[in-house]
Amino acid sequence: MKINEEFWLNFQISGTNLDELYNYLLETETPLSKTQIAQFTINNVTSVQSTLAKEERLSGSIEYLPKLQFKTGDNLVFPQFGWKKGKVASVRGGHNPEYPTLEVLTANFDSGGSIELAANLPDHKLNEPLVEENNPFLDPQFVVDSYVDIIADRIAISLDRNDDLVCIAGSYFPRALLVDIGIGHLNLCEAVLEMNSGGPLSTLDLIKQIEFPSDVNSQLTEFSVNYALQEDGRFDEVGPTGETLWFLKRLEPEEVQTPPLTLRYAGTAADTSSFPQVFHDLMVDICDELETYSESAPSDSFRVTLSYPHWRAGTLPLMGNLKKLFPTAVETSRIKFDFVDAVTREKIPGWVVRPSRYIFGLRNWYEKQGIIPGSYVTIQKGENNGEVIVKADKSRTNKDWIRTVLVGSDGGVVFTLLKQIISCTYDERMAIMIPDISAIDSIWASPSRAKQPVEKVILSMMRELGKLNPQGQIHAQELYSAVNVIRRVPPSVILETLFTSTWAHHLGDLYFKLNEE
Repeated sequence: MKINEEFWLNFQISGTNLDELYNYLLETETPLSKTQIAQFTINNVTSVQSTLAKEERLSGSIEYLPKLQFKTGDNLVFPQFGWKKGKVASVRGGHNPEYPTLEVLTANFDSGGSIELAANLPDHKLNEPLVEENNPFLDPQFVVDSYVDIIADRIAISLDRNDDLVCIAGSYFPRALLVDIGIGHLNLCEAVLEMNSGGPLSTLDLIKQIEFPSDVNSQLTEFSVNYALQEDGRFDEVGPTGETLWFLKRLEPEEVQTPPLTLRYAGTAADTSSFPQVFHDLMVDICDELETYSESAPSDSFRVTLSYPHWRAGTLPLMGNLKKLFPTAVETSRIKFDFVDAVTREKIPGWVVRPSRYIFGLRNWYEKQGIIPGSYVTIQKGENNGEVIVKADKSRTNKDWIRTVLVGSDGGVVFTLLKQIISCTYDERMAIMIPDISAIDSIWASPSRAKQPVEKVILSMMRELGKLNPQGQIHAQELYSAVNVIRRVPPSVILETLFTSTWAHHLGDLYFKLNEE
């Protein structure tokens, strides 16, 4: 079998590999992550394949090493000469006082030609066997550096199907070695977390406080407690990658367990491949987690333009490079961390809700800072692990003309320009003032809202925005901001509707005009 890149790209863990891993876990009694298991498997496979490759090279011949003795007729293979094969033609004594046992052999290559070489020479640099052609794909370190992530993901699929192994916080361990954790200990864990406002607490903190027996392997105890907590619906693992932290699920904010109403969207984003480049440039300003963002150079700071759905929910979109500033995890759905106000240094509890792609915890902070839909909020990398700095882009308080939403007694939405007191910097296309939040909440709570076609909502908002502009021109970003005041719709769906409708005329650069005809 040729061991090359294709071998590792298509590698599948075998039953033998699983047996070796299982025995190793039993011997060491130490949980391993999928990456550590991949490294262990790579070491074993490269060792076996190197041996097989060497046996194949030898094919009944003896590998020439100067320290060995040979006799006439021996079949040899010479790794120093490209693994050529040959036969010993003669052996004679050497003449060197420093090496009295030295012999000289004459070998004929099968491919033609002959050579004289030393034998029975204990001290020589060629006495170390060579790796087969220095094949990098048999070098464990090279394989780990190049393919460990691919192999680890593929191995994890097989391990997750194995009933003899359990996985906790990304680490695997034999089920047979788990310590029995009774309901009494789990009830104590619940009480400890409740006394600590729900958490989060590490597994070791819980073990210390419930006074678990200490005569068991500490790593085994920790893993067993983690497994018992994971299997009990009262507890939620909320730690970032590399850290296991537990929280009492019933004390988590409701918005962490269930997405806020204004963030819910049942559909999917539209195909943007045919959209003009200006749309993709616009996505950087819009910051919508329902869209797919291409990766750009990492940064320690990111400025978000708040849409109404996130402003009302007290959340941030988990999208693009913003994701890199927040804690992440391999398996955990919800991650607990702290926002830190850049000015006051006040800590604000925050949650990363990975499945729904939002960050929760800023509703009161938005209100305190005078932030409105369309305001800029700057997110910075925290100084400590588990912290993210949040900063309101403040400005001198003054009165500005700004789009304002009014709701009539019949529930109709009207946009008008009014002077409002503003204390934060904002995006002029996104900024909207909401004088009566409860009236907008009633629209969101109405059962008929979700049944209204998206096209009708977009058309209605275009009519309203068109009244504010003498030329009736409406930019797609303005329309996105307005539509999302009453209905959660991603920007690509709005653009797709505009490009395919008969009532919207594209003027260029994502400016549109309503065609009432």
